[in-house]
Amino acid sequence: MRLTALLLILAASPALASSEGAWDEFRAKVEDACAALAPDEGGETVIEVNPFGSESYGAALLITSHADGSADRYVCIYDKRAGTAELTAPFTPPAEVTEIEATPSGEIGAVPNEKTDAHLVGDGTGKGN
Repeated sequence: MRLTALLLILAASPALASSEGAWDEFRAKVEDACAALAPDEGGETVIEVNPFGSESYGAALLITSHADGSADRYVCIYDKRAGTAELTAPFTPPAEVTEIEATPSGEIGAVPNEKTDAHLVGDGTGKGN
């Protein structure tokens, strides 16, 4: 009975038992599936595969350059169970670098930017919302 329970626990946690070779194979599958979805228009596309993904999904970032110097950013989501991938629509072009602004009372915040929807997660203290 104890042996059966131990085997069930070990089988339920494949990440703990995965070898480096298995992770390399996983990353290659994610890269191949996501690279196949890269847009044909534009210049070169670079890909960065997240080393482990989540419990159910692999993920990769793709950035495609254009002749005018701009670039499109995409997220590729790889379904580990189905072995299929999907590509998001491109994100809004990244904004130019902005500076942090302090009010006279000492509160710190980002300078609002009209070019992107990026924003701080939570209250900016690193302690959540």
